[in-house]
Amino acid sequence: MTIQKKPFVFDGAFGTYYYQKRTKLSPEITACEFANLEDKEIVYKIHRDYIAAGVDAIKTNTYGVNSNLNVSEEKLESLLQEGFEIARLAAKGTDVQVFADIGYINSEREAPEDEYIKLAKTFIKLGAKNFLFETLAEFAPIIPALRFINSEIKNPCIIVAFAVSQDGYSNKGLYFKDLIQEAASAELVYAVGLNCTCGPSHMFQLLQGLDFSRLKNTKLCAMPNAGYPSNVNGRTFYRDNIEYFSDKLSKIFGLGVEIVGGCCGTTPTHIKAALESIQMLDGSRQVDDLPKVASRKVEKRINLFREKMFSGRKVIAVEIDPPIDTDVEYLVSAAYKARAAGADVITISDSPLARTRADCILMAAKIRREVGIDVLPHLSCRDRNHIGIKGALMGASIEDVSNVLVVTGDPIASADRSDYKGVFSMSSFNLISYIQAMNKEVFADAPFFVGAALNVNANQMDLEIARAVKKTESGAEFFLTQPVFSEQAISNVFAARKQISAKLLAGLLPIASHRNALFLNNEVSGINIPQAVIERFQGSTPEEAERISFNLSASLVKLLWDACDGFYLITPLKKIDLICKVVEFIRKDEKRRSK
Repeated sequence: MTIQKKPFVFDGAFGTYYYQKRTKLSPEITACEFANLEDKEIVYKIHRDYIAAGVDAIKTNTYGVNSNLNVSEEKLESLLQEGFEIARLAAKGTDVQVFADIGYINSEREAPEDEYIKLAKTFIKLGAKNFLFETLAEFAPIIPALRFINSEIKNPCIIVAFAVSQDGYSNKGLYFKDLIQEAASAELVYAVGLNCTCGPSHMFQLLQGLDFSRLKNTKLCAMPNAGYPSNVNGRTFYRDNIEYFSDKLSKIFGLGVEIVGGCCGTTPTHIKAALESIQMLDGSRQVDDLPKVASRKVEKRINLFREKMFSGRKVIAVEIDPPIDTDVEYLVSAAYKARAAGADVITISDSPLARTRADCILMAAKIRREVGIDVLPHLSCRDRNHIGIKGALMGASIEDVSNVLVVTGDPIASADRSDYKGVFSMSSFNLISYIQAMNKEVFADAPFFVGAALNVNANQMDLEIARAVKKTESGAEFFLTQPVFSEQAISNVFAARKQISAKLLAGLLPIASHRNALFLNNEVSGINIPQAVIERFQGSTPEEAERISFNLSASLVKLLWDACDGFYLITPLKKIDLICKVVEFIRKDEKRRSK
């Protein structure tokens, strides 16, 4: 199907409108998709309300019909079938088109590609020729389904809509311009655009910055929310802002977006008013009138850590934990010592073992200013959502901190989880992608040098390396490994070196004492110290333990030299002097090898 009408208007929200009507009928509120079987009359009535408002297309009440519902395959198929049949019956005798609505399936679930294809097959069997893939956070998982639809139907009308926050990023950390361009370039869809999450004003602002000329023959669609929800007495609702919504949607159409509609909070009244507002415009915009996007010319700040990493010399990173209180004297003095010994960068962990410490980015900024050495704060997925992550990164950039190590973050102890909960709104893969996407826009003048963690003590190293490869594909440019102690870990570093294209710093953790060795081996995830090594520290004095630890570290440096681009030294129990001896040894060995 080719859409000739301008504008081509979709309906608004089904779910929020259903809940609004359902609450008047019954105190029981279930997922609106179940109404396809349990209350067909209200589903039909909602479709008819939107048709009466003057829409050109309605969506089937099937957005959430997928494995997320946790019902049997038979019930899923019944929900899809009845949802499609009710919509088709509602549109019968009109020119309104019915679009099979397929919602987002998180790619971290098993085989979402297969589930998308299964949904498409069911709709095609029911007679669907129009499809809306909506509220997506990424494009890649739906590609097989798009190809399948195009192979089964001649000239299907497929619309793809991404859900992004007000600043343009999806919850997978992908930027809306890249998502829209990727979908348009695939030449598998009729139209692409945005829906949900954003209110009409923010969606207008995002689309206003889009270079329409790059989309070639692909149409644009926009289906914003009515606005942003309010919460009063535990009840979530959207404001009655019909006039405001209709004005903003007409402005979105004025940009050249030919396919419009509404999402959460919009009702038939919203859509009717928006259609009337659009019809009052003086025709549609011409291509020459579309917004011109000026290319941004920036001068990138020099990142010394990045330059050193690619210089060919061994790079040394020294990790110093931020304080557990407000006494920062040790942190600063230790950074001074590490710099004098020959370290290139100071890494600051992000509340390791889920024990609260001073904010690692603030501490990194302090060291950067006062000590004058590059810094590498860790950024955990555990404690911040999208808003907090972006705010932290902007603050870091303002303070001239342009390196970051992305880590998942140690889990919170089970006994604490009822009171303290990890956020984990992103996986490490998504967070890496998110930062790299922001490097193109927000941090274009000072892009972050993004690293990730590699566990060389993993039981299944092939899977760990596969994860590392996926991280490099997401944008990781270097890796810091977990501490190396065993022959197997050394072998794993060499294996990783062969299979990972990014730079690699081998982790070394000098052991402070026999007690420290036992603690690390038994209570810290990702560390595996051979029993023979632990026994070497048994009964040793502090001086003897330091000598044993230094010799062990020096021998590991020699064994790992050809497998890595540098070393990542983790300071044990504030023993910075021991770390400095290892740093000085590496520099002397490097000088000796260069002769």
